[in-house]
Order: sequence, then structure tokens, then C-alpha cells
Amino acid sequence: MSWRQVREEMTTVRRVLGVVLAAAASVALLTGCGLRDLRDDKGAEPAAPSALPSFEAKAPVPPGKPLDAQSKVQRVTSPDPSDPNAVAQAWLATAYGYDTAYDNGPQDANLRALAYLTEEQAKAERDYRPGAGSGSDWATWAEHKAWTTLKITADEDDQGPGGTSGASFRTFYVDGTAHGRDGWTGPGPRLTAVVKLTMAGPAGWKVAGVTVTPAAIPPSAVATGTSSPAPSPSSSTPAR
Repeated sequence: MSWRQVREEMTTVRRVLGVVLAAAASVALLTGCGLRDLRDDKGAEPAAPSALPSFEAKAPVPPGKPLDAQSKVQRVTSPDPSDPNAVAQAWLATAYGYDTAYDNGPQDANLRALAYLTEEQAKAERDYRPGAGSGSDWATWAEHKAWTTLKITADEDDQGPGGTSGASFRTFYVDGTAHGRDGWTGPGPRLTAVVKLTMAGPAGWKVAGVTVTPAAIPPSAVATGTSSPAPSPSSSTPAR
């Protein structure tokens, strides 16, 4: 072999070594910069998807739904439509006959009392949406799954507006008690209601409007049974 051939082979070897060293330097440089070496991905398992919390949708409860036989609410006898006192008391007994095991709020009971209202007042009740929730008294009753019992008394010295042949104003006192299914007992709805009734032709007397004044809870009306703060005076039915 001539000296010229030896020199050419040595030049070729140096070129190959240069390429190899340059490639090794590139790998080292990329690794040192913090980039992931793709060779590490060989055999890697795919990342497991994150676990999402399960959610079970609840069907909405129809407002004003009729109560079944297991409800504790007192049954209201159909009133004589020719007697404005009887119609007004039937409306009060239904509109304030709460059972928090069934009702989402006081408005559910008001919707059960639509049959005693004029068409205009019934529409107003259907369209009404409470803006401030059900109140602290309702929250207390719901905590105990309570229902209400009512004592409704007509004002014998009624000094309200005088009636006409087609309209009548009657004043009633409502004294309610809440009974929890856990044995708790506390104040229920307590108020004075001035009820306006109108003669609706063959249908008889219908409630056309109500003005409600919540009553102060007497000191003797304290809760018993399971401890819980006594509810504030009820004002769930707005003046119409």
C-alpha cells in the first residue's frame, strides 16, 4: 500500500469520528437543556384519565303537588261557596298548611289553594316567584321535617273595610304550630289576615286578595324536643 492510500484512509476515519462525536455532543446538549429524550418514551404506558366526580341529576318536584295520605297536613273540608267566612278559612287552612317533607317552600301550599281564588288572583299566584327564598323560619321547620297545624279564628270585632253585595272583607287570626318528625315542636305561621272576597257568579265567593300582618311570637311559644332556634314570625305569604 502506498503512502498516498494510507493518508486517504486516515482522512476518511477522521471524518467518521467527527460525525459520531458531533452527534453525541448534540444529544448531550439537548439533555442538558431539560428537553425530554424521546428514547425514554419506549414502553411508557399512556396516562390514565383523571377521575371526574359522579353527579346524579334530581328530577324537579312539581310545585303545588297534591299531598298523599302519609302527609301530616290537616285535611280541609270543601267549604260552602255561598259562605264567605267558610271560603276564607278554607283558603287560609290550605295556604298555611305546610309539610316540609313534601313542600319546597310556602309557595307550594299557596298553589294548592288556587281553587279558592278568583281567576285573576290564581294567575298572580302561578306567576309569583319568591325573591328572597323561604326564610329562616322555613329553614328551621325543614331541618326537622316539620308540618304545621293551625288554629284559625275570625275577628268578632272586625273593623275592616265594609263589604258590598259583590265584595266582602273578613279578618282572621292564624295561630300555627310546627311539629317535627323528630319530636321537635315550635312556633308555626302566626299572623293576622284581612281577606277580600268577591262573588264569582255561580261559583260563589272567591278570595280576591289578602293582606297579611305577621304576629309577634309570645314568650311562651318556645320550641321543645330536639334543640333548635325558634323560627321568626312567618311572613311567607305576601300582601296581594
